[in-house]
Amino acid sequence: MSRFTFSSTALDVPQLQATLADPTCGGYAAFEGWVRDHNEGQSVTHLEYEAFEALAIREGERIIAEACAQFGIRNARCVHRVGDLALGEIAVWVGVSAAHRDEAFRACRYIIDEVKHRVPIWKKEHYVSGDSGWVNCERCATAPQAAHTHTHTHAHAHAHAHTTPSDYSRQMALREVGVAGQARLRAACIGIVGAGGLGVPAMQYLAGAGVGKLVVVDGDRLEASNLHRQTWYALADCGTPKAQLAAARIRALNPEVEVTTHAMRLDARNAAQLLRGCDVVLDCTDNFATKFALNDVAQTSGVPIVFASVHQYEGQLQLVDPRRQSACLRCIWPEATRDGVVGNCAEAGVLGPVPGLLGTLQALEVLKIVLELPGRLGDELLVIDALDLSVTRVRAERAAACRDGSCARSAEAASDANADIERDYATLEPAVAAGFVVLDIRDAEEVAASPLRHAAVRHVPMQELLAGRNLPADARYLLVCARGVRSRGTAETLRARGVAEVYSLRGGAQALI
Repeated sequence: MSRFTFSSTALDVPQLQATLADPTCGGYAAFEGWVRDHNEGQSVTHLEYEAFEALAIREGERIIAEACAQFGIRNARCVHRVGDLALGEIAVWVGVSAAHRDEAFRACRYIIDEVKHRVPIWKKEHYVSGDSGWVNCERCATAPQAAHTHTHTHAHAHAHAHTTPSDYSRQMALREVGVAGQARLRAACIGIVGAGGLGVPAMQYLAGAGVGKLVVVDGDRLEASNLHRQTWYALADCGTPKAQLAAARIRALNPEVEVTTHAMRLDARNAAQLLRGCDVVLDCTDNFATKFALNDVAQTSGVPIVFASVHQYEGQLQLVDPRRQSACLRCIWPEATRDGVVGNCAEAGVLGPVPGLLGTLQALEVLKIVLELPGRLGDELLVIDALDLSVTRVRAERAAACRDGSCARSAEAASDANADIERDYATLEPAVAAGFVVLDIRDAEEVAASPLRHAAVRHVPMQELLAGRNLPADARYLLVCARGVRSRGTAETLRARGVAEVYSLRGGAQALI
């Protein structure tokens, strides 16, 4: 028989007492909490209780087990009412049987105090003039007395910190959230693509808010250069997949959140499968290919996507919500920006709090969507300058191509055309033997620091190629940069300009032996 339970009907005290009958016990103590007709100077007409029963029962059972171990009692029970209670009804009952009365008294006091402070139960008092709104019972309970807290061992105090369920009382005190809003959060599934500078603060706030399920997609491993902005991780974590680290941090913050991880890069081919079942998705990446892949998934699946991007001291935020017929990324940028053409954090630099600010705003936007709060982003691009703290709203009009779906179809065609754009070589000799003209598109400083030691390599900086330098159309070109990002973006741009036989070395110079 469970020793901590809830009841939606009036309590039968004699029957409850009988469950604790024990001829070996000489002490019995009970506590009854009744619904009174006044509170804080206002007349009360009736009272309502709600609880997260699965969490509450587990924590209640732990409290009773602690009382039995600490005070040496034989048995104990606690029953709490839920639903609508009339004046004079018993709201909570605690009974303890023990060999002696002192242990029974102290255990009974311990149980009721801990239940009030640790078990996720909310109440709403109905006054003659209105109601209190949903309030966590912890806010109404007096602090546990030192008479029993001083007996806690250090080991017990440590365990207590890890077994107490998440307390959402501060956000549930908001009239727009309450019990119903918290239930919506618990039922929500949110996808986070990118567990770095944007993803870390977003995951922290969504897990802390009690979102029921998080799907984390990230194919990178943690590097020491990430830590100044990805402050959830530690130096000792370097080399570990970020998706794995994020899952561990989420569970440590809120064990009730279900976490699904995919340690891989999201692209146009796997995006729909990886994010299946998500109600909202956050783009927390630093590459355009993933952003536009997510944008196209939003158009075909109808799932809202909250985009954010950061460049040095500036950030941008945009909500693409097909359900509200909002403008998408391709409405603003019909020609998708190629990765590497504009520097990401690794190449352009970034101050740590800037992605932290944008990731926090992404989490806020998701909570507004799930809770149906007003003020969410519309057809606009929010631009934030972190240096002068200015905020600019740029109007974004929905394009005709977006309305009829042809923008997504065009994106699929472009993706197919560039499916073969990357080549894998461990050395440059086979590439040269295959007839490729190898172009090193890195800056002069990069080339001087780490030259490609092959006589056939020509140095043509990326900016020269993008500025319109003519390339003979009858040759085949292999572009090389540091990591393969700029070379791919440049190759895609040149193909769009009509240079058909241009390719990118996958992994860049770092991939060469």
